[in-house]
Parts: sequence; C-alpha cells; structure tokens
Amino acid sequence: MKKTSLSLVAILLLAVPALAQVAPAKSADTSKGKALVDAKGMTLYVFDKDASGKSNCNGPCAANWPPLLANADAKASGDWSLLFRDDGGKQWAYKGKPLYAYSKDAKPGDVTGDGFNNVWRIAAP
Repeated sequence: MKKTSLSLVAILLLAVPALAQVAPAKSADTSKGKALVDAKGMTLYVFDKDASGKSNCNGPCAANWPPLLANADAKASGDWSLLFRDDGGKQWAYKGKPLYAYSKDAKPGDVTGDGFNNVWRIAAP
C-alpha cells in the first residue's frame, strides 16, 4: 500500500506543473514605473478605444501595435482573459483590457508608445 501511495504522489507531482497556467506577461520596471511586459521584456500597452473584452485595433493598427496573441489552447485565469480578434486569432487581455506591443519599441524597457496619439497607455500591473 505504501509503495502505491508513493507512486501516486510521484505521478501527481509530475502532473501539477503541466496543469499550471503561466501568466502571459510579467511586471517589470521601466523609466515610467511598473509595466506589464511580454516574454521578451517588451512593454505592453492598452488602447483607450478598445471596449472591455473587444479589440478595436485591427489591420494597419495591429501592424503598428501587435496584439499579445495567445495559443489556441491558452486558458484564462484570474485577471487574465482571452478575446477573439476580428481576424479570428486569440488575444490576451489583462483585467478586461486587450494588450499590445509597440512596433517602434526597439529593446526591452522601451516605453516610446506611452501617450501616443493620447490613446495608448502603458499596461500597468
């Protein structure tokens, strides 16, 4: 019985990491304070013209402001949600706000998109 219990525990310990949802972004310090950043450390932004749970940045807008796309098997968790884009892709949102990078940010920590056209803001954690 003890051997069976230990085997079951070992199987569960191996399965738990596979079930854990990794957040699609993390918090980092920038010259303008804390910001959400993607896996490459690039600053993420929100668009004031988005509706909660809906991206209004498509076509040429999305070329300049690439959405933080999600894999087909991604699962929402906590403050992280998913929305379907007009092009059929899935995009991550934080507290209901779709997230984007900025094509003109050249390196991790750049925040050149903040305040652009007075409608783009750093995504704050």
